[in-house]
Amino acid sequence: MAKKYYITTPIYYPSGNWHIGHCYTTVICDALARFHKMKGEEVFFLTGTDEHGQKVEKEAAKRGITPREFIDPLVAELKDMWRLLGVEYDRFLRTTDPDHVACVQHIYQKLYESGDIYKAEYTGYYCTPCEAFWTETQLKEGKCPDCGREVTLQKEESYFFRLSKYAPRLLRLYEEKPDFLRPRSRVNEMVNNFLKAGLADLSVSRTTVKWGIPLPFDQKHTAYVWIDALSNYVSALGYGTADDSLYRKFYPADLHMVGKEIVRFHAIIWPAILMALGEPLPEHIYGHGWLLIGGEKLSKSKENARPELTDPYALVKRYGADAVRYYLLREIPFGSDGEYTTERFLLRINADLSNDLGNLVSRTQAMIVQNFGVIPPRGKEEGPDGALIAMCEGLFERVDADMGALNAPEALAEIFAVIDRANKYIDETTPWLLAKDPSQRARLGAVLYNLAETVRLCCVMLRPFLPAATEKILKSFGCEDSADLTFGALKEGGPIEKLPPVFPRLDLKKELAEVEKLCAQAKAKADAPSPAAEKESEGPKPPVSFEDFRKLELKVGEVVACEKVKKSEKLLHETVKLGEELRSVVSGIAKYYTPEEMVGKKVVVVTNLKPVKLCGVLSEGMILCAEDGAGNLSLVSPERLVESGATVR
Repeated sequence: MAKKYYITTPIYYPSGNWHIGHCYTTVICDALARFHKMKGEEVFFLTGTDEHGQKVEKEAAKRGITPREFIDPLVAELKDMWRLLGVEYDRFLRTTDPDHVACVQHIYQKLYESGDIYKAEYTGYYCTPCEAFWTETQLKEGKCPDCGREVTLQKEESYFFRLSKYAPRLLRLYEEKPDFLRPRSRVNEMVNNFLKAGLADLSVSRTTVKWGIPLPFDQKHTAYVWIDALSNYVSALGYGTADDSLYRKFYPADLHMVGKEIVRFHAIIWPAILMALGEPLPEHIYGHGWLLIGGEKLSKSKENARPELTDPYALVKRYGADAVRYYLLREIPFGSDGEYTTERFLLRINADLSNDLGNLVSRTQAMIVQNFGVIPPRGKEEGPDGALIAMCEGLFERVDADMGALNAPEALAEIFAVIDRANKYIDETTPWLLAKDPSQRARLGAVLYNLAETVRLCCVMLRPFLPAATEKILKSFGCEDSADLTFGALKEGGPIEKLPPVFPRLDLKKELAEVEKLCAQAKAKADAPSPAAEKESEGPKPPVSFEDFRKLELKVGEVVACEKVKKSEKLLHETVKLGEELRSVVSGIAKYYTPEEMVGKKVVVVTNLKPVKLCGVLSEGMILCAEDGAGNLSLVSPERLVESGATVR
């Protein structure tokens, strides 16, 4: 019976603002899944989208569409990105899928009947972007400890999961199975910061959020999005259904791969849920680090993900999917944060893919085509042949050990060490000189066979990492279906084709200049007012009907935070409180007000404008100002003290 391997990524909230950091987890998991398939194992690779909750509900309402209408195009876009990067999943699960909805309801019903869920009233701080509840002591300077954004105090009826009940079992889990969560630093964080500090019971339902899965025993409540999302790991396999054959075959998961910011949900809440259900725990959870730019997590909201630098579509279009995959898998130290720069990305392409792999393939093919036209006879081993062959023969074991330790960078380093040795082997054996001496033809054939076989073996090992390029290379050697890892399996007399450069060498100065040019163009475009806005600002406005005027929604807001927009001298970015809601608003008033002056001011906000991005910052409304004859602006504020969120009529 073949060994099985079940690997998962976290399911993604399809924001549509994709950057290369979003690709990291999925590309790693795809490489792991492909590697285990190469070993002959039965693999189930799961990914998908997290589609319920307050974020989706609010974004859809702003656009005047249903949550499903909002989410469907974003899901299609994410699937397209995975296709572009060569990601081959076995299931793409959407939390709106009917079988997933039924599974979540089954889980809630089972927990309710066992007494692990009870009704009470919840009071706590909620971060909408993270979909996470926090106690006051967990907040950092009054903000979400994960993302640093504002939280809102919420009070509502809720069902609670008895998370505190499972704290002792979770502590024993980490004592008895220290490799359950990796790397070790994540274990220390979970044990010291959460388990030993004491677990509170977890609010697992909402009455104020309608876009969610209704609880089977109380339809006015919807499932907490994190319980909804975590359940995908079993719902995708048919847990709780009449046909649970996939669940019985593949569960428990061999590996849940997640980013370090969501380890708490996977390493504390999910194991406790499984304990309560009486189901086995996953074998391993791995919390990898972040992709950083300038020392900060790659993030659209922080403006460090300039599209021309980090957009996966743009990078793949210009450099190819394998170049992007290789950088993520080779450059980032697994388990730790990794720094992304365009220069390092381009250097990796040139140094490893072009100079080492590409050069080896080109030189080998050119000499074989020129001197033999087919794969030459292997001949007898002599001189430096043994050292190269020995490296090739032990390659699989070394790479297998690295992949077993989830160390893709080291696995790739092992493969490229063989490629580097093969390039040196060319210099040692000087086949161009052998070709000039007819008496050395047999030796020339042996040298070129060894090189061709080294290319074949390395490309077979590189398939999980560079699927597109290795397919081309192996096909050109007439062995696209090759899986034999024995040195000498390449058929003598087989066909060979000389490829154009698989990874053309890049002109670094030219590429960096082009990227900066694109970034400057994007910045100028973002800063420039639209032609329509300029036209509207000129001369008197035409009359509008009272009904048209009533379409505007005006509310009193309070500025609770304000900062300058980094890429603009005229823009301020305000966080405006409108009742219980917080809005991100960008205003062109930096010339007239400092960020410090803005904090605490009551302003009038147009709240139903279509959201836009200005210099990369989301603006969800417009603050009203009056302009005098000299062009100076003054904020429009209520005459008397009015609560934030009050409607302006």
